[in-house]
Amino acid sequence: MRPPEDILQRIVETKRAEVEELRRGFAGLRDRAEDAPPARDFIGSLRGGDGVAVIAEIKRRSPGAGEIRTDLDPLRLGPRYETGGAAALSVLTDVEYFGGSLEDLAVVRGLVKIPVLRKDFVIDESQVYEARLAGADAILLIVRILEDSRLLSLRALAEELGMSVLVEAHDGAEVDRGLAAGAQLLGINNRNLRTFEARIDVTLSLAAQVPPGVVLVSESGIHTRADVRSVGESGVDAVLVGESLLRQEDPGAGVTALVGQRMARRETSLGSK
Repeated sequence: MRPPEDILQRIVETKRAEVEELRRGFAGLRDRAEDAPPARDFIGSLRGGDGVAVIAEIKRRSPGAGEIRTDLDPLRLGPRYETGGAAALSVLTDVEYFGGSLEDLAVVRGLVKIPVLRKDFVIDESQVYEARLAGADAILLIVRILEDSRLLSLRALAEELGMSVLVEAHDGAEVDRGLAAGAQLLGINNRNLRTFEARIDVTLSLAAQVPPGVVLVSESGIHTRADVRSVGESGVDAVLVGESLLRQEDPGAGVTALVGQRMARRETSLGSK
């Protein structure tokens, strides 16, 4: 097996090849996306209550965990997550490495009333238009794989199309870059993409670096109510949970077990890094 850092590089290289193909129909894609029905308010859905919101994820596998849920049925899982109390959904749309698709997103989006995030490795404007056309209410932008100028331009385009943007960081420098790019929704990925180890301490150490006006999401490594309570006490607005839910017999009941944890008011510490 190749080192994890090589896996991330391979994923981005695969995306570049996909983008090259996608851009051949760029003009038509852009025009159709601009005429798509309005997006749902993803950020607003995370601010809807007093407790830490849960973003429940739909994915079949990952490079780090391998096969997670081979019998995954998005048609059943999406509505079950919603009934279980999820504030929003995250759908992996990468085909090669995660076994997802834009069709998964489109189908789920049509079955639920809550907003849906396209979780993928977005590096080009064509993917933003593609997401909107498929019905995505939000997209993920990963600071680590984007230069500052591209991060800013992709965020601006997505918001112009009515979508929210989850800007993902893993360390203090990436948090600063995400905020400098204008992020209003910032995710702290607890998973180290070099080792695939996930520790919620990453969120706990960086939360104070994020201004109170920015919606803060803790991603990966969330397994229990105690985990949600811990990040909530640090001022996190929402958690994004995938693998730990998907390995349960009833993922919807798993969501129910996580919701309702109170969150503390976040105080910014400018010296935190």
